[in-house]
Amino acid sequence: MTRLANAVTLLGAGTQGSRLAYMWSRLGKPVYLVDKSSSQLTQASSAVHDMRERNPPEREGKLIRLDTDNMEKALRNSWLTIECIPEDLQRKRAVIKELDTRTDPETIIATNSSSYPISDIVKGLSLKADDRLVNLHAFWPPETQALEIMGTEKTRPDIIPLLMKETQRHGFMPFHVKKHSTGYMFNRIWAAIKRETLLVLEEGIATPKEVDQICKAVLKTPLGPCEQMDIAGLDVILDIEKHYAQERSGIPEGPRRLLKEMVGQGNLGVKSGSGFFKYNNSVKT
Repeated sequence: MTRLANAVTLLGAGTQGSRLAYMWSRLGKPVYLVDKSSSQLTQASSAVHDMRERNPPEREGKLIRLDTDNMEKALRNSWLTIECIPEDLQRKRAVIKELDTRTDPETIIATNSSSYPISDIVKGLSLKADDRLVNLHAFWPPETQALEIMGTEKTRPDIIPLLMKETQRHGFMPFHVKKHSTGYMFNRIWAAIKRETLLVLEEGIATPKEVDQICKAVLKTPLGPCEQMDIAGLDVILDIEKHYAQERSGIPEGPRRLLKEMVGQGNLGVKSGSGFFKYNNSVKT
């Protein structure tokens, strides 16, 4: 049985890693945040501090920062490990393989990938315990609490109910994706909106401002699709679109062409200060 008294380890201290660190430390349990970049760890620690200032946790758990060469203790003391590195399949495969090798067979191994099912990530890998693998796809916590949980045909029957319970306790709104699905539930729907938005822009039909205005007016959403892509990062969106194009036939080239141009110019969205819109300290100007 998985040891809930232990910590959670997150591999990758980027935007998602820092947000997940905040969420998993809300009930007083320690969280290990692992990254090869010391500057990334410092930024993540500052981000967690800011989130705690805005939304004080019930009990503040200890945040322990480690580089990738010193994570043995973290893996030994964790009931759950989550990789949240960029959407690079080969890197994810290497990380999951390392986690499988270095963790106790009872430790749950999860990926926060927004597009790759865990079964695709580990395909062809020789693992010592392939019955503890899951997708834990978070969106934008703590502002957006939705979380998609998807196992494989081999995932132990106790793991999904346990994760549904524990994620809810820690402030998520979990949804169980019951079958293998590239893009899970929401991202399959969002992919269609996102792709058509990019086509409208690439074809010169409307501006980003106009697209967002009409979407917010009709769908009653607080953010338009261009704003949402800027928040996620246009480099991340491009990686996801490349993956979908490999998975499915008939995906138009226009969206990827537009994204490649913008990313090539350094326009990554909020994190670079410019994307479809301009930003100052993460605030749209």
